[in-house]
Amino acid sequence: MARHRRGRRRGQRRVGVVPDKRVFSPESEDESMEVVLKVEEVETLRLVDKKNLTQEEAAQEMGVSRKTLWNDLKSARKKVATALTEGKIIRIEGGNYSLK
Repeated sequence: MARHRRGRRRGQRRVGVVPDKRVFSPESEDESMEVVLKVEEVETLRLVDKKNLTQEEAAQEMGVSRKTLWNDLKSARKKVATALTEGKIIRIEGGNYSLK
């Protein structure tokens, strides 16, 4: 039986940098405890939190709406906070993006 998603299909985001390092782990390397960030979620963190772009500027840079950028940014921040506070591995993989 086919699984149907609600809402619209996830659109492609433009990404300027794909991280060379794809896994960050605490001293304990229990691989069952990990969070996965999509490449475009990392890009939102890079643009907004590292480059200090406004959400409007970052959304324009990625070719998405401000709401879409906000959703990706909120998701990325939650995953990073969970990994840091619970000692989980952060793995960067997947997503729907194209390189600029």
